[in-house]
Amino acid sequence: MKTLVLGIGNPIVTDDGAGLKIAQQIKERNPELEVIEACSGALGLLDDVAGYDKLIIIDSVMTEGGQPGELYKLELEDLQPTLEHATSHGLDIASAFKLGKGLGYKMPQSVIIYAVEIKDNTNFGEECTKEVMEKIPLIARRIMEEENL
Repeated sequence: MKTLVLGIGNPIVTDDGAGLKIAQQIKERNPELEVIEACSGALGLLDDVAGYDKLIIIDSVMTEGGQPGELYKLELEDLQPTLEHATSHGLDIASAFKLGKGLGYKMPQSVIIYAVEIKDNTNFGEECTKEVMEKIPLIARRIMEEENL
């Protein structure tokens, strides 16, 4: 099974780079694995993810009441496409995949999304907050174990 790990985030906005840092750690632990770090919106990723059987996305999320470093696991089917609400930031991942399939891209059959709860996504900085940074190695290990990477 051809698998891609996709870390998403902004490397200069503190905790928003958590998905990138987790993907980097996974790559360090398994250099044979295909890993991409991306800062672009979902639509810009279609060419990168096409042709893989399984896609593992790692991104950050900020929810009310969540604890920094908490990990949520979703599947693409858990997300609803919102084509009518596209913004200047682009399309959400579910809408981009729906569009990709419509355009004839060979999209992954299995899409797993890991969302890491973060504390700060507004301040500039290349390092995550302490609360998130100390959980990154554990999160990377957990994803690798759950996905048999």
